[in-house]
Amino acid sequence: MFDKHPKGLIAAALANLGERFGFYTMMAILVLFLQAKFGMNGKEAGFIYSTFYFSIYILALVGGIIADKTRNYKGTIFTGIVLMAVGYLLLAIPSKTPVDNQTFYLVITCASLFVIAFGNGLFKGNLQALVGQMYDNPQYASMRDSGFSLFYMFINIGAIFAPFAAVGVRNWWLSTFGYNYDADLPALCHGHLAGTLSPEATETYHTLVEKASNVPVQDYTAFASDYLNVFTTGFHYAFGVAIIAMVISLTIYLLNKRNFPDPSKKAAASSSSSSATVEMSIQEVKQRMYALFAVFGVVIFFWFSFHQNGLTLTYFAKEYTDLNLFGMPISAELFQSLNPFFVVFLTPGIMAIF
Repeated sequence: MFDKHPKGLIAAALANLGERFGFYTMMAILVLFLQAKFGMNGKEAGFIYSTFYFSIYILALVGGIIADKTRNYKGTIFTGIVLMAVGYLLLAIPSKTPVDNQTFYLVITCASLFVIAFGNGLFKGNLQALVGQMYDNPQYASMRDSGFSLFYMFINIGAIFAPFAAVGVRNWWLSTFGYNYDADLPALCHGHLAGTLSPEATETYHTLVEKASNVPVQDYTAFASDYLNVFTTGFHYAFGVAIIAMVISLTIYLLNKRNFPDPSKKAAASSSSSSATVEMSIQEVKQRMYALFAVFGVVIFFWFSFHQNGLTLTYFAKEYTDLNLFGMPISAELFQSLNPFFVVFLTPGIMAIF
């Protein structure tokens, strides 16, 4: 599969796999974490989720500008990995739930997300640029499209298993304290503590409490506080999985750094060897600009739809889906593994056809 491709492709793909595994571990649980941690409704958690993704794409432009200005592309990528690991570390540090100072901890959470977004901006686009540089060699130029297909396939391999890791850690932590997972309980616990539950919701709360606890519950208020604390601590530790993934990604990147091209050296060599600059006509410039804006139009609406997977799809799966598979309970987060699963297993067939 890789024998006709540059030596650095598999290393870049594996480094990106580790980073994407960490990223999608976080994205699988982010909105549910915000709701359980801070008692947010879907609209409030969705606003933070959307702002975070907006920051990722804006800061990707900043990351490209920084790499171009400094000409230190590999160093920019390294800094991005480190920053993302720091952001995940801040999210992984457990704090008591319900929180005593909601504003303070919410600011810390949003600052952590900004650090991750900035690190992502330094890392992702610049690593993809390095992959593109590998295929500037005439020996590999004809394999550019299949090379990026393989690179993208590895991204999705990480995305397949990330939700399972996040859910596994959270559920393991719940079981350690004798609790079972229930997607509806965090909101009901917050409502019980705030005294806002209706009589019907209170009855539902009591029923779910008996199912979620392995021992009889006498004090429903104490249960609400403890369940929320254990539940969100499991999420904190799930963010720790992302740190491990970033360490693996960083290790792969550093061990294979010499196999990646250096765009700054190539730019210097081309500028010294070329004596004349080839200029395009105004018509050619216009055609390329039209093509570029056409691509913008396509990708804007594609990503607009695609990134509903961590928000709308999660809410839909949680609220309107029977979360039982052959009698086994499943988590809403696991539905996010379906898209990357199909991408990974359909990519080889599509590559063979085209």
